[in-house]
Amino acid sequence: MQSRTPATRASGRPRSVEADAAILAATREALVELGWSKLTLGDVATRAGVAKTTLYRRWAGKNELVVDAVAELFDELALPDRGTLAADIEGVVLQFAAILARPEARSGLMAVVAEGTRDEALRERIRESIVTRQKRLVVEGRARAQARGELPPENDPVEAARTVDLIFDVVAGAVVHRTLVSAEPADEEWVRDFTRVLLLGLKGASQAG
Repeated sequence: MQSRTPATRASGRPRSVEADAAILAATREALVELGWSKLTLGDVATRAGVAKTTLYRRWAGKNELVVDAVAELFDELALPDRGTLAADIEGVVLQFAAILARPEARSGLMAVVAEGTRDEALRERIRESIVTRQKRLVVEGRARAQARGELPPENDPVEAARTVDLIFDVVAGAVVHRTLVSAEPADEEWVRDFTRVLLLGLKGASQAG
């Protein structure tokens, strides 16, 4: 798992990694028990065993704290090496769906995305802490598939970056819609069908290029 650094302080006492971990874990616990609407920084501080001022030194408010607590869950995602691109995609999509099924991820993500519709700074934090960080999975998966000869190399870095963005949007959008909007299971059958459709698009795009 990658470590998270919710904020940077210019001066003062060094940040405590242990305190940060306790605060983020307490936030997820509160999301499960209380939901986003009833979660307060005071409750999180009590659960984490830290002063409320400690939270305010690290996070500007509840929304930013919840983003970082949820982002830490997504940092658990890892791309499995199952031997083929299709199997690799199925493996990571199943992991993603499992995380979204967790109440702390589900309530936290939906809440901050809704709040972000009227807060550009919060949208940027979501992009930086969740979206940009998890695009690493697409980069890794494409590079592995190219090394196997399953996908052709892309020599244009600008076009390659656009492809990464598109793949991420398609995968994340489909899984989030399936699990959180439609409230349908992203089970093995659905993931297998989704992967088949995705690969048809990837191969078609490669041939068109």
